[in-house]
Amino acid sequence: MTGSGRTLSALRRLTIIASVLAVVTAFALLPFAGRFLEREDPLARVDALFVLEGAHAERWMEAADVFKAGYAPTIVLSPGQREQAEAILRARGVIYPSNPMLARSALLQMGVPASAIVLPDGAVDNTGEEAALLRELASSHGWRRVMVITSKYHCRRTAFAFRQALRGSGVAAIVRATRYDTSDPAHWWRNRADVRYVLSELQKLLAYRLGFGG
Repeated sequence: MTGSGRTLSALRRLTIIASVLAVVTAFALLPFAGRFLEREDPLARVDALFVLEGAHAERWMEAADVFKAGYAPTIVLSPGQREQAEAILRARGVIYPSNPMLARSALLQMGVPASAIVLPDGAVDNTGEEAALLRELASSHGWRRVMVITSKYHCRRTAFAFRQALRGSGVAAIVRATRYDTSDPAHWWRNRADVRYVLSELQKLLAYRLGFGG
């Protein structure tokens, strides 16, 4: 075997060994994935609470508790996505409340004053777009610190997306996981729904890190 042949053979062996080690490391760290994704900041007083879309009730319920505890004077409900069918219903005169509208109604019933609830116009398709929306809102309202409320496994990607979107704005975002999320990050592999959520979030987080997020 020539010198170049021996070099190529050695490189192949090293590549195989590195690949095996990467796979072994990934499997060794996988049990900690739930806690890794559940990255949140300590509670602190802020100018507003920004509730991300994506859950029926658990996120805005946390916002109601935090609001009542005196940590912020305002609750912003992300407008979320809109289906084309919803526009068709409105054109036909059908009243079809969106998730943010339902959340607002429930917040009012829980004692949150209407003046404290903000429903932005438009629609957002993903976490990156929600972060961009918050930058606009913070600029127009003069907010300097905002608490973003989401679910446990969504925390780390949320922190990354909002940090990127708010860079250079002078606005700081802290991330809060809702206490009404019943997921168990320490044992996420025991529940099928948690498994789907964690694996999906790991893929999305990688995409955001590589610059493919919204």
